[in-house]
Amino acid sequence: MGRVSRRAFAVAALSAFTMTPRASAATGHRGGAADSEMRGVWIASVANRDWPSKSGLTASQQRAELLTHLDTAAGNRLNTVFFQVRPTADAMWPSPYEPWSQYLTGTQGNDPGWDPLGTAVEEAHARGLHLHAWFNPYRIAVHADPSRLAASHPARENPHWVVRYGGKLFYNPGLPEVRAFVEDAMLDAVARYPVDGVHFDDYFYPYPVAGQTFDDDAAYDEHGGGFPDRAAWRRDNIDLLVRETADRVKEVRPGVRFGISPFGVWRNAGTDPLGSDTKAGVETYDDLHADTRKWVREGWLDYIVPQLYWNIGFAAADYAKLVPWWAQVARGSSTQLYVGEALYKAGDPAQPAAWQQTGELSRHLTLAGEHAQVRGHVYFAAKDVAADRIGAMARVVADHYGQPAPPPR
Repeated sequence: MGRVSRRAFAVAALSAFTMTPRASAATGHRGGAADSEMRGVWIASVANRDWPSKSGLTASQQRAELLTHLDTAAGNRLNTVFFQVRPTADAMWPSPYEPWSQYLTGTQGNDPGWDPLGTAVEEAHARGLHLHAWFNPYRIAVHADPSRLAASHPARENPHWVVRYGGKLFYNPGLPEVRAFVEDAMLDAVARYPVDGVHFDDYFYPYPVAGQTFDDDAAYDEHGGGFPDRAAWRRDNIDLLVRETADRVKEVRPGVRFGISPFGVWRNAGTDPLGSDTKAGVETYDDLHADTRKWVREGWLDYIVPQLYWNIGFAAADYAKLVPWWAQVARGSSTQLYVGEALYKAGDPAQPAAWQQTGELSRHLTLAGEHAQVRGHVYFAAKDVAADRIGAMARVVADHYGQPAPPPR
């Protein structure tokens, strides 16, 4: 997500190793309208990336923009929207746990005068779209000043929960009370609304910042006993969040699906023979303490959407090598595999030559369609679907989405 977002970090992570970013992909449509496949789009609210287009719009303007995104998704024969409802430890619904998002009114905690998540669920369903509520578990703010948070913000009331790192504020994943709180805050939305899915992005422990240390010494001293090292303890903290969220979602609203869209490289083969044939500058297992491969193999997730935001042939992380690696990980598991696609790169002059070609994303779907484990694609992000700068989305629709398709269950 451009400016401050997860996707920007995914790009930066690879750029840390090499100068260029890469693409992503997945399956083509495998038959008539009866075949199910994921055709999704992310609607990012952080930093007003996709929606609302800026803070301070009226309720009617915000609603109209949201409905336009839903109409655009339906018009492109997509079937699922991933709507970011908790971008920075805040809420796009009337939450008893956290303040209204600043991205609505410009001031965190101010009531926007309507219910975005409630409206989104109702209007998505009216258009035949599924809606997955997208949460960021631990990010508090994209700045490092707690005094800028709403006075009633839980991070101000519990300052010992907060870690400053990389110019941002994060909840400390190593504190059991933090984990319980963020689960409660997210599950409130699931209890209130008939969402079709619960979705996390790629932020667990934060992406590494050179020369800085994530200060969780006190939490490690108190809770890290019995682990061989801090990294193993941190991975267990994230494992607990994932397992507990999966269990609680099913308890609160049976039938709702739970999935995660991690950065696309678990580990490089040079680090671990089980890893992918990549040379990424970030590996989720080691740097974000997110054992994404384990989550799939253990069946903790209903689906996973690795962000394969690189083009076919990209040296550090080749889409054509990552798709079969992830297909092999998903093979025999109960976790469905979709592929996160970097539509936002198509036609961006700052991107490699492959991204200047209208057909790059369509080729992704063709390639991914050779792997039965790939059950669909999700596109980043909504404003890029709407703009379709060089017609890459229109090409995908023409080549692969000739008929409607229901999302997988």
